[in-house]
Amino acid sequence: MQEILKDAKHRMDKSIEALRSELAKVRTGKATTTLLDGVKVEYYGNPTPLHQVGNISVLDSHTLSITPWDKSVVQAIEKAILEANLGYNPISDGTNLKIPVPPLTEERRRDFVKLIKKFGEESKIAIRNIRRDANEHLKKREKEKKISEDELKTGEHEVQKLTDDHIHLIDEIVKHKEKEIMEV
Repeated sequence: MQEILKDAKHRMDKSIEALRSELAKVRTGKATTTLLDGVKVEYYGNPTPLHQVGNISVLDSHTLSITPWDKSVVQAIEKAILEANLGYNPISDGTNLKIPVPPLTEERRRDFVKLIKKFGEESKIAIRNIRRDANEHLKKREKEKKISEDELKTGEHEVQKLTDDHIHLIDEIVKHKEKEIMEV
């Protein structure tokens, strides 16, 4: 029974990590290096993640800076950022790039809040699916007489507690990100 609970907890934790990863990509109106995580630069014929061809840093709350390790790749980085359709217009001085991050409009903020709530709901669905799987495993063990009916009830209670804890955590993460987005 413990291995079922351990597996369920591990899978639920992975769902939380996936949610955090998705939410990190959502703009908050402040410049963060994660805004460019999905950008791939054509580097020696290979699509390469931007962070592998240069140093990305935050100059201030509305400006990112990229310092490529190889100065010949500046134009390729600029092109990659424009083609990623993130709404950024990089400014190049020939050796470095500055990326102004425009403040979000009220309408855009509301769109992002809807998006993060959708991500949160998808994560809750994943958590509930994990709960269902764990409960099915427990019932199967009880049918095979590997655990007693009392152990089944205890196991189901533990799985429900895990589920409740993770869903509460999802709500907290989404609420925090919503607050971040709505800050002006």
